[in-house]
Amino acid sequence: MSVHSSQKRLMAPDIAAMKGRGPIVALTAYHAHTAAIADKYCDFLLVGDSLGMVMHGYETTVPVPLELMIMHGRAVVRGAKRALVVVDMPFGSYEESPAVAFRNSARVMKETDCGAVKIEGGRRMAETIHYLVERGIPVMSHIGLTPQSVNVIGGFKAQGRVESQWAAIEEDARQVAEAGTFAVVLEAITEPLARRITAAIDVPTIGIGASPACDGQILVMEDMLGLSPRVPRFVKKFGKVGEAIEGAIRDYAEDVRARAFPTPEHTYPMKGSASRSSGRLGPAELKATKKPKTPSSKR
Repeated sequence: MSVHSSQKRLMAPDIAAMKGRGPIVALTAYHAHTAAIADKYCDFLLVGDSLGMVMHGYETTVPVPLELMIMHGRAVVRGAKRALVVVDMPFGSYEESPAVAFRNSARVMKETDCGAVKIEGGRRMAETIHYLVERGIPVMSHIGLTPQSVNVIGGFKAQGRVESQWAAIEEDARQVAEAGTFAVVLEAITEPLARRITAAIDVPTIGIGASPACDGQILVMEDMLGLSPRVPRFVKKFGKVGEAIEGAIRDYAEDVRARAFPTPEHTYPMKGSASRSSGRLGPAELKATKKPKTPSSKR
């Protein structure tokens, strides 16, 4: 468990230097308060465009606008003090040309103060990655299942399940590594392929549904907390937050309807009220909070 005590924020080269030195721990984060909690244990936090599906109800990540990524990126940077914060570049913000990618990536970094951006795609994005890195923008790559390409690949389908697909994915990894990416996310690929790629490139691989063969792991926070109703096969639910939230809301609704909340201890007393100054209820207040007995049906 990588619990941090120092407040020095990690940077992209720090993550790159963790290659082969032990598992890198990462999660997505979309809010300041969850970022502050995850910051204690994670090496980097990803403001993923998955927020479009998890938080805003989109069916895919494709509709997510740049402004939404910037808004959530600001929140996560404010919440995290030590973990590197990486912000996803949304669909349509970087594919047109390296120059467009630089303009939008620079905007993200300037307006959020994040430490890196992530872009999807292998060989086809190698030129853009090199262009960005040469101009001071650290880039994390994402290959395998690339959710922004869902309309081309025909759904959220695992990649590399037949060996005939391996060469193309391995070439993607090799070219983005040579272009200057500091880490590569491998999503939904088989263990033998993930192992081969991890051994073949000099930068860390971060698995999400790509087996423990990778240099690190990342999951969508809401998925692993048990907050998402449906999750991919590769997700382990480490919590039951959805059930806890529903239980708390149910209890709240029942107390409000029964007039059991709020009680005097949850209200502001008049100044000088002796019975409430200590936070204790007086006899009259205690009587007022008791639920009336149900009348007997006997006559």
